[in-house]
Amino acid sequence: MSDSDHQSRFLKLADRIGSIIESALLVFVLSAMILLAAGQILMRNLLDSGVAWGDEALRIMLLWLVMLGAVAASRERRHIVIDVLSRLLPGVLKTLTAAAVDCLTAVVTGLLAWFSWQFVSDSRIYGDVLLNTVPAWTLQIILPVGFALISYRYLVWCVRHLRDALHGVDR
Repeated sequence: MSDSDHQSRFLKLADRIGSIIESALLVFVLSAMILLAAGQILMRNLLDSGVAWGDEALRIMLLWLVMLGAVAASRERRHIVIDVLSRLLPGVLKTLTAAAVDCLTAVVTGLLAWFSWQFVSDSRIYGDVLLNTVPAWTLQIILPVGFALISYRYLVWCVRHLRDALHGVDR
């Protein structure tokens, strides 16, 4: 078996493991949100009380759910795309356009990762707290991590499209 085959198998395995982890985290966060929201509603209606930190926790879980969903959507290329050129351009031009779009997406999400990292760093420096005692940066870290994962994924796709274009492979 060649090095290329080993690399391909390794990348497929790494992608599969990443997909399983992303999906498991999505299921966990969504399940926790449903249970907490239902518990809050029941406690408010039946006992005239609720968990004091429940609403804030739901907002944080929503942030995590959105970022994990964005990472999963990018994994499956199930995001909003306005892609007229790929329908009109022939062969290698289509592949080069795909590379340019993927590269631009990698740059934009990379910038979002950078600026969200600055936000999280500031939150850490100023000692922001959520849920009464939890350092806010530990819960906000999903922002730079999520955007960095999306950026990395699109950078890999950009390189693949450029490689395909150099070898004359259609997308």
